[in-house]
Amino acid sequence: MKDPRDIIKRPVITERSTELMGEKKYTFEVDVKANKTEVKDAIEAIFGVKVAKVNIMNYKGKFKRVGRYSGLTNRRRKAIVTLTPDSKEIELFEV
Repeated sequence: MKDPRDIIKRPVITERSTELMGEKKYTFEVDVKANKTEVKDAIEAIFGVKVAKVNIMNYKGKFKRVGRYSGLTNRRRKAIVTLTPDSKEIELFEV
């Protein structure tokens, strides 16, 4: 089994993801090869919360050019994790 911190790369902090936190939905950038079950187990192991549902989205790399060289940026995978109603909140910003 992979280490949970290899599966979850970082939280995604945007205006939309911050609004979703009020509904107990948290957004993370995850490993490109990780599946929903691995993401669920990793979140529960790292933060000690109960996960109800995981939605995953794939993003292709964007085409970029620098002078005559061209290529693609890295592809990404984003997971929106919904917690159960009785679960505690994830503290992304410690005060």
